[in-house]
Amino acid sequence: MIFRVLFFIFVLVPVMVIIIPLQALINALRLPIWQALPRLFHRVGCIFLNLRVTVIGQPATGRATLLVSNHVSWTDIVAIGSVADVTFVAKREVQDWFFVGMMARLQKTIFVDRTRRTDAARTSREMGERMAGGNAVLLFAEGQSDIGTHVLPFRSALVGAAQHAMLDAGATDVLIQPLTIAYTSLEGLPVSRNERSMIAWVKSKSVKQNIVEILSGPRKAVTVAFGTPRPLRESDNRKIVTRAAEDDVRAMLVALNRGKPMPLALKG
Repeated sequence: MIFRVLFFIFVLVPVMVIIIPLQALINALRLPIWQALPRLFHRVGCIFLNLRVTVIGQPATGRATLLVSNHVSWTDIVAIGSVADVTFVAKREVQDWFFVGMMARLQKTIFVDRTRRTDAARTSREMGERMAGGNAVLLFAEGQSDIGTHVLPFRSALVGAAQHAMLDAGATDVLIQPLTIAYTSLEGLPVSRNERSMIAWVKSKSVKQNIVEILSGPRKAVTVAFGTPRPLRESDNRKIVTRAAEDDVRAMLVALNRGKPMPLALKG
């Protein structure tokens, strides 16, 4: 814990003092290098949070890409952001959270209001415009977090809306790529089901309690696995496309949690 306190004071705080105004300036000028500083910040964040990230496969680049992933904890964002240049889609409440909301806006996070059905159109349009510019957008497709032992059903509504929005925005060569995040060990030992509460965003606990447990918890090994990207065409059935991505994410999660080799057909 002493290391984390010292790291926070002498490394993380100085990094934020430099990065925050610089990133705000980059965004204001609309410079194409806006993803570089968030990647650096997330890498520093992994050290602070004691996350050891392993990458399998690679993210699709140079094309409009919709990444669909499972969701375990808020630390997913730090782990994924440290290895891939992506724009995240988050619930609207996040933008009102102290400090977190500001950092999310600096990374150009797309916020969606799940209580308003009409907000889906705005969200999908923004996702489409972002991807049409050659950027990757990541959607936690379960719509909520889980403890990391299995994958909840993916919601096809936003996938379908983004599918059409991308094409409307001028993206003609679109990919959908499954991504799996798996927390595989604590201090080098396999994670038991009871220990999942030390990692996952457990709804029965307060935000403060969850953050304290993660900050005071042991070293965590997390794997970010990029699956095989597939073309996403306007004529594709959104439910079939979403289910295929869900099946890929589930297969990768099962293999990672059991310590088995990744299915070759799924490696990106």
